[in-house]
Amino acid sequence: MEERGEVTHVVGKEGLIELCRFLRSDVELRMNFLSDVLGVDHRPRKPRFDVVYHLYSIPRKLRLRLKVRVDEGESVPSVTCLWKGADWAERETYDMFGIRFDGHPDLKRIYLPHDWEGYPLRKDYPLRGYKDRYNPFGVEKG
Repeated sequence: MEERGEVTHVVGKEGLIELCRFLRSDVELRMNFLSDVLGVDHRPRKPRFDVVYHLYSIPRKLRLRLKVRVDEGESVPSVTCLWKGADWAERETYDMFGIRFDGHPDLKRIYLPHDWEGYPLRKDYPLRGYKDRYNPFGVEKG
């Protein structure tokens, strides 16, 4: 699909690594820069989440967006083997949405304490957060 001159492809997680490897190494495309990885919660849609990859070719000045749709509890392969810059972006996506990346070298929380419960950017996370030792004014867990 194309919107405002930007192309987006929805791809399956099974072929993600192979597709990304092709996009990075193909001489016509040379998508050598992964500018971002992020999550989007589409609750109540099934599958619930999109993992979005923004790719850019510095020599060709081309942009491309890939989306992988995953449901709660599913994981996607890490692209850190292709772009080292994916490391922190995948960790951020895990921390905020709980989306796991198979093969990530150090997948753990990046902003929140390790014992934090929940994922703050999910649509079902309370706006005031859950009540705990970090947040005494939050919502009781149900």
